[in-house]
Amino acid sequence: MKTGSYAVMHLLVAIAVAYALTLDWRQAIAIGLIEPFVQTFAFAAHDRYWRRRAAKSKSA
Repeated sequence: MKTGSYAVMHLLVAIAVAYALTLDWRQAIAIGLIEPFVQTFAFAAHDRYWRRRAAKSKSA
């Protein structure tokens, strides 16, 4: 439930910010749908980097 509500909140915030910047609901929805999708992959890459960094510091 918490993850689902966070995903919905992220989507709504992304759309609201995009609308504030563009003043166009169509663009805001397009950006708002794409941004959370891209952010998911960015988070995964970020998390992988930190896991590898932690593993290197344990082995050093």
